[in-house]
Amino acid sequence: MPVLDLAHCRAFLFTPGNRPERFAKAAATGADALILDLEDAVAPQAKDAARAILIDHFRGDFRAGLGPRQLKGLRVNNLHTGAGLRDLEALASSGVVPDFVMIPKVESALEIRLYARHLEGAQAAIGLVCLIESARGLEAAMEIAHADPRLRVLVLGGVDLAADLRAELAWEPLLYARSRLVQAAASAGIGLVDLPHLAFDDAADLAAVCRRVKALGFTGKLAIHPRQVPPILEAFTPTAAEVERAARMVAALEQAGGNAVEFEGKMLEIPIVKAARRVLALAQR
Repeated sequence: MPVLDLAHCRAFLFTPGNRPERFAKAAATGADALILDLEDAVAPQAKDAARAILIDHFRGDFRAGLGPRQLKGLRVNNLHTGAGLRDLEALASSGVVPDFVMIPKVESALEIRLYARHLEGAQAAIGLVCLIESARGLEAAMEIAHADPRLRVLVLGGVDLAADLRAELAWEPLLYARSRLVQAAASAGIGLVDLPHLAFDDAADLAAVCRRVKALGFTGKLAIHPRQVPPILEAFTPTAAEVERAARMVAALEQAGGNAVEFEGKMLEIPIVKAARRVLALAQR
């Protein structure tokens, strides 16, 4: 698996798992993480065939055509469904090693641990990403975030969550959910990705939402159309000025031997520099 940490991925692009002719086009968008989908994008009667396609894909040179900093994984079905159980069995028995597995509708830490327990040997390198899409999942977010070291990213499944909460799919009704996941992801030191923007023709609104969730503590966003990738990458990529300032902050603290030091008229301490180090890590992309 590439050294890139999933937690530093900014744009996660979905592609239907039963449409292999689209895989190369998805890579060409420059999205950090490509999600070959076995869940929502595939009809129930087509899931067995799609599963076979993806197992075969990951048996081969699935990194062919990817950029050096791109990751490719798959979204499986919910473990509480027959399709989800068949996905896990097929993955574990095949021995394939995608970069990551996205687990939907997670409601307990046990679901993460179950995947970690069955993906052993070479498959222990597979990163785990989990979608929080229900009131129960939101309640258990902190426990889920700390379930296993292989869990690298939490994702807000906002469409399903809003329906489960009987809430409108809008900023204010989902602000509590977003904030709760920010706390859980930050506590575990993992990435946090926002729900997809359903209006894929409205780049200006997408960019505005990206700025808001970034300010809240999110590290990336899901994309459901290739044209959404550039605005997401731009929003979550530090500017040259931000990188330069972060480098100066880190240097100032290091020169002070890790002690609190004045920087631009304000007190600079280790917790503040933690954010600056993340800016520098993102800049390396």
